Amino acid sequence: MSTWAIVGIIVLVLGIIVSNIMLIKRSANTKFGSKITEANKKPTETEKLDKPE
Repeated sequence: MSTWAIVGIIVLVLGIIVSNIMLIKRSANTKFGSKITEANKKPTETEKLDKPE
């Protein structure tokens, strides 16, 4: 195998590793719990129709 092919494979693998680390760091700051609790608090359309006014 030629030297350029080996260097290309190494660069590709390192690029994938670095991009995955950056993605993990970025997603660590997101808050998932607040969106789930807000969705649970809102009544659905069927619940609105079931309630007598």
